[in-house]
Amino acid sequence: MNPIRRYEKIMEAMLAEKEVTVAELSERLQVTGKTIREDLTKLEEQGLVVRVHGGAILADSDQFGMLSGKDRLVKHAEEKSEIAEAAMRFIGQGDIVALDGGSTTLEIARRLGDSPLTVITNDVYIISELAPKEQIRLVVPGGYRVRNMLAGPEAVSYIRKLNIQKAFISSTGVHSEHGLSVYTGDLIDFKRALIETAAERYAVVDHHKFGQTALRTFASLSELDALITDRKLSPETAELFAQEGVRIER
Repeated sequence: MNPIRRYEKIMEAMLAEKEVTVAELSERLQVTGKTIREDLTKLEEQGLVVRVHGGAILADSDQFGMLSGKDRLVKHAEEKSEIAEAAMRFIGQGDIVALDGGSTTLEIARRLGDSPLTVITNDVYIISELAPKEQIRLVVPGGYRVRNMLAGPEAVSYIRKLNIQKAFISSTGVHSEHGLSVYTGDLIDFKRALIETAAERYAVVDHHKFGQTALRTFASLSELDALITDRKLSPETAELFAQEGVRIER
């Protein structure tokens, strides 16, 4: 298993359990304790984990949006609400819209009402939210479940055959140099399919994620039509991204 894949597996374990030991990771990944300790040091250098005696804990479980279960749906609720309201300005009746998996895109789904729209999504929470709405044509790709999202070659292949007008993309980090990034590779191909297929691409990210970089970049900022964020983004940060030619909507 190459180092990048080990890092992803370690972060997946951290997300699920918040704290893991070197022995547990060594057994799970079938590598030596020395290799795990070196991996944890690399992840600590990136600000993702904090080394503790015998293992590691998440540096900040909220910093990159790495939350699970109910927690991920209530953190930064005010910011997510603002972003969702801003995103609604770009959605009109009859649109074919893709909602990437995430708590912010779930807030967008909650504001759609029962409108005549086609919505493509891989998020099981969004599916549950939209399934009862009769006027919304809900399109769900296949694939395997990664936490609350569907992923895999089947889902990617399906997405690439669709005529998506507007895609709303989630990300765990937004950086002027490294673009949009996530900490696990399982979702990258799906996100790439949305970006390469949709006519318009919008990243929906709260201000906490600006200037942050996760393990894997999946898109450059130049591939986006706009970054949609909340009003707490500092003027200095907004100006920095504007200088890179990035359109910011709030």
